Amino acid sequence: MTGTAPTGGPNAALPGRPAQMGQYPRASHLIAHLSDTHFLGTGADGSGRLLYDAVDTDSTVHRAMAQLEASGLDIDALVFTGDIADRGEPDAYRRVRDIVEASADRMGATLVWVMGNHDERAAFRTELLRLEAHDAPVDRVVDVNGLRVVSLDTSVPGYHHGEVTTDQLAWLRDVLSEPTEHGSLLALHHPPVPTALPLMTILELRDQTALAEVLVGSDVRAILGGHLHYATTGLFAGIPVSVAAATCYTIDAAAPPRQLTGVGGGQSINLVHVYADQVVHSNVPLGAFDVVTRFDPAYLDRMEGLSPQDRLEAFSRHAAQPAG
Repeated sequence: MTGTAPTGGPNAALPGRPAQMGQYPRASHLIAHLSDTHFLGTGADGSGRLLYDAVDTDSTVHRAMAQLEASGLDIDALVFTGDIADRGEPDAYRRVRDIVEASADRMGATLVWVMGNHDERAAFRTELLRLEAHDAPVDRVVDVNGLRVVSLDTSVPGYHHGEVTTDQLAWLRDVLSEPTEHGSLLALHHPPVPTALPLMTILELRDQTALAEVLVGSDVRAILGGHLHYATTGLFAGIPVSVAAATCYTIDAAAPPRQLTGVGGGQSINLVHVYADQVVHSNVPLGAFDVVTRFDPAYLDRMEGLSPQDRLEAFSRHAAQPAG
């Protein structure tokens, strides 16, 4: 029995399914990676206090959630890599939880919270995870449709640098001993990458060699981190590392030497697309910006109906492009 190919050729769109117009099929998973919300408890008027008397952390998290929801993207999980509450206050955790959980529910996304150096383990457990209070490291495994997200607590109570204990390394080795269908993402607060900011080196993750020994040869495909308050990337134990900038305020990585400067701009989130053989991290600034050009959905519909060669011609430099 012979069928008729869709108009435009074998790679054109089928009913109810977009055409694959490039070399890669659609990502199996999409993760929104956010970090360093630094919520404070409420003031006398019942509203959230300003961080450093300047930063409205409530509004930045609301903005991040609204932006993700408005995108219409099919987000599988929201991963917050630590410093959720600036001082570990229970009501700060409750307020950020209420904002984020409601948004995650509307998007149908799994929620993953990771401990940071500003967080307090007992309140983190009771208010964010709804578990009994405990002071042990908050290490967890979350399955996201066959993608394993491992949350590793690198916090050291009372300090701001990071450590992973021998017991935690043994736990992690056991967790990673069996690979999963789509591999693993390791989410931690203190990223195992260098920073060029001298003061931040004091607060780095200690004894990274021991962690590397556990990760080499595992199915960990990417490491998600926070802590630095600026977006950056690196490589650790042969695994790509992606650091999300903070949603509260960012640190100026281009400030004069020997100076550490926090600024009220540059906040962003990362989108993590997981493909069969790659993990791609895209940085998305928070906020609304002027549109300078746009191709609307109707144009994409037209492209999907064309053959691969016709698409190249339609998008060539000598073809007329839609205005605006």
